[in-house]
Amino acid sequence: MKRLGLLFLCLLQFSCVSQIDEKINGVSFVGSRNKVTQSNVDPVVKVNANYAAIMPFGFIRSLSTPNVVFNTDRQWFGETRAGAKQYIQLLQKNKVKIMLKPQIWVWHGEFTGDMLMESEEDWKTLEKTYTDFIVTYAELAQETKADIYCIGTELEEFVKNRPDYWQGLIKKVRKVYTGKLTYAANWDEYTRTPFWGQLDFIGVDAYFPLNEAQFPSQEQMQEGWQKWKTKLKAVSTEKDKPILFTEFGYRSMDYTAKKPWLVDRNEMAVNLQAQVDATKAIFEEFWKEDWFAGGFVWKWFINHEKSGGIEDNRFTPQNKPVENVIRAYYGDY
Repeated sequence: MKRLGLLFLCLLQFSCVSQIDEKINGVSFVGSRNKVTQSNVDPVVKVNANYAAIMPFGFIRSLSTPNVVFNTDRQWFGETRAGAKQYIQLLQKNKVKIMLKPQIWVWHGEFTGDMLMESEEDWKTLEKTYTDFIVTYAELAQETKADIYCIGTELEEFVKNRPDYWQGLIKKVRKVYTGKLTYAANWDEYTRTPFWGQLDFIGVDAYFPLNEAQFPSQEQMQEGWQKWKTKLKAVSTEKDKPILFTEFGYRSMDYTAKKPWLVDRNEMAVNLQAQVDATKAIFEEFWKEDWFAGGFVWKWFINHEKSGGIEDNRFTPQNKPVENVIRAYYGDY
């Protein structure tokens, strides 16, 4: 009996280690005007991604406007409920798991973390319309058996000013969705997010500044990760939850590690090697850690053959040398 007990413990330990070692190797699959076809999914499979984040959108007119507008005829197909469902189902047919991640877009691309209402009445309206938005897609997540559901992305002022609302929202989502939950906190927000205990992953959009040089080496960027990595591990340990990079990635340009969150259309010189080195640095620092669940590359467009390329200085890895880096690391994990 003792030997059987020891064998059971060994098998249990092996099973747990195996689960830890299976990383979430994801891409952020951008919504389009069109339906997804198999030819759009093939490059996702080819890059060895085992997850895709599907991102339907809700829209707000300004940082102080309370109405979330979503699932309308004026939106692109991939941004709607029907579009998200079609994307999910075809990806799942290809054995790609899903994180459904509904997001808010503020007019002119203003930062969602600064959303701040001007009256109690407006806060209540925001809460009602945001709940409708999030519960609608939680129901879709349940219907399609999505593996992870993300209840929000970079909404620090909303979270900070309405903590009771967020606790209640999580309970409402749990009533309609039985999978795993996360929230995508900005890189400088996650240490203050108050509800990690009610979720399954500590979600972080990992745009941490690593180095201010124009041409930092991979080694310099790995060194730049150390203070952030120490803090991430500490929060993971304190909350007893794995860290999930709900977004990660670098632009293919000079100074790519100085302010990795920049989404402006600046004409900074294209630097494909910087994107390669920064991506290698994040893989080398995190994918071997057992407290780290994995992450979702930002970002992957459905029309692969027309996306990215060697003259593009934006985030997408498509048709750039870094695509092969992601394929290799995702293949190893």
